[in-house]
Amino acid sequence: MDALPIDELIALDRRHVWHPYAPMPNTGPVFAVRSAQGVYLELETGERLVDGMSSWWTCIHGYNHPRLNRAAQEQMGHMSHVMFGGLTHQPAVQLAHKLVQITPEPLQQVFFCDSGSVAVEVAMKLAIQYWHNRGEPQKQHFLTIRNGYHGDTFAAMAVCDPVNGMHHLFRNSLVEQYFADAPQIPFEGVWDEADIASFEAILQRHPGEIAAAIFEPVVQGAGGMRFYSPQYVRRARELCDRYNILLILDEIATGFGRTGKLFACEYADVTPDILCVGKALTGGFMSLAATLTTDHISETFAQGEAGVFMHGPTFMGNPLACAVALENLNLLESYDWAEKICAIETQLKQELTPCRDLPAVKDVRILGAIGVVELHEPVDMAVVQPQFVQQGVWLRPFGRLVYTMPPYIIEPEQLRQITQAIYAILSQQ
Repeated sequence: MDALPIDELIALDRRHVWHPYAPMPNTGPVFAVRSAQGVYLELETGERLVDGMSSWWTCIHGYNHPRLNRAAQEQMGHMSHVMFGGLTHQPAVQLAHKLVQITPEPLQQVFFCDSGSVAVEVAMKLAIQYWHNRGEPQKQHFLTIRNGYHGDTFAAMAVCDPVNGMHHLFRNSLVEQYFADAPQIPFEGVWDEADIASFEAILQRHPGEIAAAIFEPVVQGAGGMRFYSPQYVRRARELCDRYNILLILDEIATGFGRTGKLFACEYADVTPDILCVGKALTGGFMSLAATLTTDHISETFAQGEAGVFMHGPTFMGNPLACAVALENLNLLESYDWAEKICAIETQLKQELTPCRDLPAVKDVRILGAIGVVELHEPVDMAVVQPQFVQQGVWLRPFGRLVYTMPPYIIEPEQLRQITQAIYAILSQQ
């Protein structure tokens, strides 16, 4: 492919390419990337930026990693894709086995999906069909918590915060679900049973209608980057058992070590009935997600009216994606990732905590390899984004949040460049 001149590239981009969460034509700043290596993005204009976003939390081992490249190249020598209906292959089976090994023990079945949003859709369909199989088809609704985010597809949007989320324009087209108050006790706060009273009250009123509770354990991601008490997750599990509803945990953003545990539910020592994973599953190499469930759930499907689970994506179990994901998980297990996350957390606490004293800053919070600075007012992206680029850093703030979720391989001096840029730019606000 011949490269276009940069001016022509940007002009064609603005004319034809619709970017995520952007108008069309796009009037905001757009930066063309030529290549990526390690923790660096190299722009077409020559600048090298330290990536503080892991490309929306996916590239945990950085970019262009030789082991992931090799896994993709070797798999392409066999096949890049084959349909998954009636066929199977080494990468999918071995990846499923690996996921079963590293997730909580009762999770034994793996359904491969194209993206995190689809993993949530699959989880919700599993829950509804499970109850249909059990002779309780009235259990069609879901209980979730405010400030949550689960994706942009229709069922996923329906369990995102309908007021503070980004999908209120579609509210009248979505199935109305039940929303408990957002947890208020912070990650290390003293537990108060009142924090989950709203959750329990909804279960008391509607146990016969609710198929499952669904939420992000410990960390609410795109809904506000909030960290809350693991005890909330424990109590939610207990309440789901008491009122006979399933528990779906969305670990698409938190899975594979981001919080300091391999999965955030480990902080609460809780196992869900259904688990959604994605984002970092392939190390950012390509799109792949998975929905895991238990024997107890899956065994009902052969006896149900349909006799099968009614879902089947065209690119399900793509062998290229599965091969890379398997090597990505092997790579994660090949070094002390937990020690690395601990070091990142320590440095983020040391270097972002001074932001608390800035007039524009409302709060600073850190957990694992997640650093968040919350402002009093929304970020002006048209101003702030180019300022970070000028500092040699790539961050993508949203709302009132400036945050970083860097690759696990980041070195202290590279992370320091990110934290110094955050402090310097917020000092000007």
